[in-house]
Amino acid sequence: MRLLLIEDDVMLGEALVIALREGGHAVDWLRSARTARTALNPPEHEVLLLDLGLPDGEGLDLLRELRERGSSLPVIILSARDALETRIEGLDSGADDYLVKPFASSELLARLRVLQRRQGGSGQAILSNGKIHLDPASFEAWREGQEEQRQRLGQREFALLSTLLSRPGVIFSRQELETRLYPWGEEVESNSIDFLIHSLRRKLGSDAIQNIRGAGWLVERRG
Repeated sequence: MRLLLIEDDVMLGEALVIALREGGHAVDWLRSARTARTALNPPEHEVLLLDLGLPDGEGLDLLRELRERGSSLPVIILSARDALETRIEGLDSGADDYLVKPFASSELLARLRVLQRRQGGSGQAILSNGKIHLDPASFEAWREGQEEQRQRLGQREFALLSTLLSRPGVIFSRQELETRLYPWGEEVESNSIDFLIHSLRRKLGSDAIQNIRGAGWLVERRG
């Protein structure tokens, strides 16, 4: 998923960016409330990871502003404030989840997988369109009836396939896929999506991902 991280602690921010990218996510990292307000108007990310104590404002104020504008952007609060009242306030202000620092990056990745399943309208841990299956916990994909032939995917392969499987039957344009896979400031080669599609087809079959000429790519809707 495309994530926006608002965190002013440099060491923690750097560690989170590394862990999240290794988890197959594209991450944009900001360190202040001011820059966050600009990035969130309008939101272009799929999940907001929000620290509460920012150098120029309160994360809760940002969250309330977001909800007052009618945004349903999923928000996970990441904070060292562990008082029960603060956690309740964060959730009642519109957060979808609350993680108390310090936390294991593996737990954050697991909670992101829950959000991804919820956004895809499925409670299942495995993403699937009935033909292709993807395990977000292991980065392994396989065809129906061939689970013993699981294929381990690279980070970007996983990000692309999980994006397509999150909405079977929906066409994703090149620009939409690039936006999901690459954070701000990262140079994107013109054929990068084509290369990833080719690699996934080689591992999962030529019919795993369909091309709609002039429009983009999709995986078939569940039968």
